[in-house]
Amino acid sequence: MRVPNTLVLFQDHPTSEPLSATFEKDEVLRRLRALDEKARRKGLESLEASRNRLIRLGMEIDSGGRVTKNSYGVFHLSWLAENRLEWPARVTAELKDISERFQATHGVPLRFLIWAGMGGSAEDKSAYNAIGLLRRGPRVYVLDSTDPAKLKSILAEMERRSRLPLPEVLKRTLVVGMALGMTSYEPVVNLEKLAVLYDRFHIDSRPNFIYMTLPGSLLDQFGSQRGYRKIELQLDDGNGTSGRHSSPLTRGSLYPLGLAGIDLAEWMRGTFLSDEDIASAWRLAAFLHAQGESGRDKVTLLLPKAWEPIGLWTKQDFEESLGKREDLGIKIVIDEKIKLANYRSPIDARQDRLFLAVQVKGMPGPDSQKIGVLRRAGYPLAVLTLPKGTPLSAYMQFIHYTVFGVAYLRDMNFVTQPSVELYKAITNRLFNEAQKAGGLEKTSEWQKMKSSARQVRYRGALTLYFNRIEGLPEAGKMDAPETYAHILKALVGAGRIEYGELTFFGDTRYAAAGRAVRKCLAKAGETVFRARLKMPVDVYEGPAMNHSYHEMIIGHGKCLSTVLISEKAERIPQAGYTAEYHMAQYLATQMALAERGRDVVALSLKDLEEDTLEMLDEFFRKVAGHLRSWKV
Repeated sequence: MRVPNTLVLFQDHPTSEPLSATFEKDEVLRRLRALDEKARRKGLESLEASRNRLIRLGMEIDSGGRVTKNSYGVFHLSWLAENRLEWPARVTAELKDISERFQATHGVPLRFLIWAGMGGSAEDKSAYNAIGLLRRGPRVYVLDSTDPAKLKSILAEMERRSRLPLPEVLKRTLVVGMALGMTSYEPVVNLEKLAVLYDRFHIDSRPNFIYMTLPGSLLDQFGSQRGYRKIELQLDDGNGTSGRHSSPLTRGSLYPLGLAGIDLAEWMRGTFLSDEDIASAWRLAAFLHAQGESGRDKVTLLLPKAWEPIGLWTKQDFEESLGKREDLGIKIVIDEKIKLANYRSPIDARQDRLFLAVQVKGMPGPDSQKIGVLRRAGYPLAVLTLPKGTPLSAYMQFIHYTVFGVAYLRDMNFVTQPSVELYKAITNRLFNEAQKAGGLEKTSEWQKMKSSARQVRYRGALTLYFNRIEGLPEAGKMDAPETYAHILKALVGAGRIEYGELTFFGDTRYAAAGRAVRKCLAKAGETVFRARLKMPVDVYEGPAMNHSYHEMIIGHGKCLSTVLISEKAERIPQAGYTAEYHMAQYLATQMALAERGRDVVALSLKDLEEDTLEMLDEFFRKVAGHLRSWKV
């Protein structure tokens, strides 16, 4: 029997104990199991949303009050797995069948895996890769962008590693498309272009392509037309999980792990949390909720060093699930070194930080000395200690229960994502207009941005657009860095923002130039936002960001978004792949934020050459300089 985890709370003021007791008093776990069992046994038509609060929290309901989807698959897959002992062997057999079909058609081994998906359909794979769980299987590439640079860089690296020409590389590649939204078009864009390459080289792509999606979705329509094999996402053949809830127990999570030789039985057992573990998750949820109500809603996450890559997945699970409320948010801060100088004093009324440290016995990190410093300084702190040998799947399932716990206390649905749908709808509208107009640059919205008087160019290398920010004092004759600093001062002074976002619309994982941009933005995040403004900052790439934590940026707000793109876009002529859709996403992101009254500026870079990136670095250094003497 597994040793339960331990949770210790410091500075639990006001006390969260009465909130924690709510779960036992309301018999939440028993009622959750009973509701889910009824939904699966008797069907959704047997449910009445008005009579059960849990329906409103974890299911989708149409305008007529009818339940259309039971999204508690995030929990019931684990409950079912306890009695479906054949599931691990079943996944292994399915993967063997896929590999054998592959081998029979092309006569070559499976060497590469391209996973095309966005947000929750992709980020667990990125984490598994970074942690090292996938090192023994085919090399996995996560294709979570419609920037041609990402696919171009992936294909180039595959050719370099294999020392084979592209046609031979494609034969050895399994392509998986995954989308758990009806309107998710990004995976289709990438699968279409990859399919063009297979056709160009007269390679039968049917054994190489599989997909996981909802019936009738855009991805389902594309896959069925091409004759590709559809794989049901869940082992119980249901559709009760959203993208961010697809790990750790759907095929979308299990397939790459199985191909890498991970013990799937042990992985599944990790999710069989005891009642004590679940109670601990809900006790943490009560602490997070109580601190959030008191204005401390910036949760700085400290993880064991080996598990640090799972931070982004954790962030998405919280923010996409709980970011919809404008009055009460919860921000997960990752990739941040502990520096007391970057935080407000615990006695400062504006102090909005709390800390969550996760320890696994026998695993290095997080830094116990720094945890002690935070505790002695008087910051709210939760320390979760997991037993030695705890699998990552147990942590992931624990986080799902914690997120649900916060949703229960806040009486909010934790499975829907309306703000993500807004950006996707605007993107599709823009792209369709661009097709008719002969390019995105000829659309009215693009022209409006380019002709706006509220822009300033910096040293011929970049342009700052601030035309979508309302209610600011005029900037006057300021250069671009001073204008950006002026915007920050005005927004902070008015209490409109509490954190920043720096998002590059382009590949920051595989392309060298993109990695350089990411490094530059990370540095800017530290010098401008953390050190000068004493606020957290998100540094990431788009449009994956839009599926990951855009729900909170649009829903809860209180953020200045800075989105960047290169005017010199990559293309893949062999596949007819241009950056047109990607550019539409860049513009649509700004429009969606502005439509909801959120603050956003844009930076357009001349290119991604070294001298341009030096100018970008200089731009942010000067911004930091303008903020140096300003008191926040």
